[in-house]
Amino acid sequence: MFKNIQGPELMIILFIILLLFGAKRMPDMARSLGRSVRILKAETKNDTTKTEEPTKNPEA
Repeated sequence: MFKNIQGPELMIILFIILLLFGAKRMPDMARSLGRSVRILKAETKNDTTKTEEPTKNPEA
């Protein structure tokens, strides 16, 4: 879906975000987005949960 976003489209999106939130909040938003991405990567890397096989019910 977002694989085809190129330069002009990205500039338009950034301009709209700048208009909505203002220039003062942009660095804070970028910083929090970076933290969120790092946390997501760490959690998916550490996700080593094993899938449990369903328990078989004894026949009654």
